[in-house]
Amino acid sequence: MTRDNSKTGTLFIISAPSGAGKTTLVQALLESLANLYVSISHTTRKKRANEKDNIDYHFVDESEFEKMVSRRQFLEHARVFDNSYGTSRQLVEEQLATGRDIILEIEWQGARQVRELGTNVISIFILPPSYKTLKSRLVDRGDGDEAIARRMREAKADISHYSEYDYLVINDHFETALQELKTIISASHLNYRQQKPYFDQFVRELLVDS
Repeated sequence: MTRDNSKTGTLFIISAPSGAGKTTLVQALLESLANLYVSISHTTRKKRANEKDNIDYHFVDESEFEKMVSRRQFLEHARVFDNSYGTSRQLVEEQLATGRDIILEIEWQGARQVRELGTNVISIFILPPSYKTLKSRLVDRGDGDEAIARRMREAKADISHYSEYDYLVINDHFETALQELKTIISASHLNYRQQKPYFDQFVRELLVDS
């Protein structure tokens, strides 16, 4: 019996309060794991000087975003810090069908929407080691006092939804947290619920060969 590479891609949700280190961890994952990609979100946020359309985000205006919402083109969408963000259903489904693993970097609201759709997904929440450390990271990042105060309030609200996730990773030591994320992603390829068609076909062929 010949084994092939016909497994479908796995959809991962990674959420975290601002300052928990999610972006740095995800970037390290992308550099160390093959066949892993981050979904590019649509946003109404203004493009920053160092950002490129269709690479960092799909930048759209409020009118176009609302049209996409009404057409149910988003797998999830949410309002975050006065801007709208959404994940294209079609783009994600096309990528998963090719066998690619896709990460959605979204907040708990979006994660809940994806789960309510019955989408097969593995969700991970990244926690800071302490409230003090979280604030220190925001200060080191150069955010102003008002922005820090707002993000700390938001962080408490975000963290309160930790129990809705499949896995929790505490980002105290970066390399440890990164290894834990790699383990979760690698294990998903052996998860029967995630790869049911592949393993069902494998077992059918196994029994025929016997």
